[in-house]
Amino acid sequence: MSETEKQPEPISENAEHALAASMGLFVYIILYGGMTVLAGVVAFKQVQLWPSQLSVEAGIFPFLLLVVITSTIAQLYGQKLANRLIWVGFLPLALSAALIYLVLSLPASPEMLDFRADDLAAFERVLGQTPRILMAGPAAYIASLLLNVWIFSRLRGTGETTTVSLMIRGAIASALSQALDSIIFVTLAFYGEFDITNLLIGQVLAKVTLSIVLVPFLITFGVKTAQWLDARETRLD
Repeated sequence: MSETEKQPEPISENAEHALAASMGLFVYIILYGGMTVLAGVVAFKQVQLWPSQLSVEAGIFPFLLLVVITSTIAQLYGQKLANRLIWVGFLPLALSAALIYLVLSLPASPEMLDFRADDLAAFERVLGQTPRILMAGPAAYIASLLLNVWIFSRLRGTGETTTVSLMIRGAIASALSQALDSIIFVTLAFYGEFDITNLLIGQVLAKVTLSIVLVPFLITFGVKTAQWLDARETRLD
């Protein structure tokens, strides 16, 4: 190496610079990993969307936050980075599934068997999902989130982004991607076991409704929060 050749910066300095430049990105990546794991856990419960009669699995709430996070990242840091995060999101999914399988395989303590048998049965019932459901979740996850980022980015256009346009893009992208998510998940998980027509229609309507009602405001808040975090970190630096 010649004396005039520039020496690379230490890794620690590069990492510190990246963190200072994009604190919003750093925070959202952390939240993204947590939501990918939480979505599969809380999905065991069905909730009613008051005041309608529509019901939806509770996993839609952390999943909508995944939609908001990936849309925010696509808006501020680029579609390529958002897509990369979606693919990397398989890592916490895979690790959590492996750990859940390990925990379920290990024998329960004598104390739990004797005094907390009901808790043990509930734990195993919630986390012991069927192979079809375990396959359906990641398939719906990857397809719907990639579609959401693609539609959200394509609707951006070349003009200046306003709050109204951001909300409209978020609602359209989320509604269409959530419809696809329901079709993939319900079909892969339950087709052939019973007539899925009513369940499928109800899930699509419920998720599209939530996407239109919640996502526009969440994306606006998400983008402004990331911008505030980045600006704050820049000032502190």
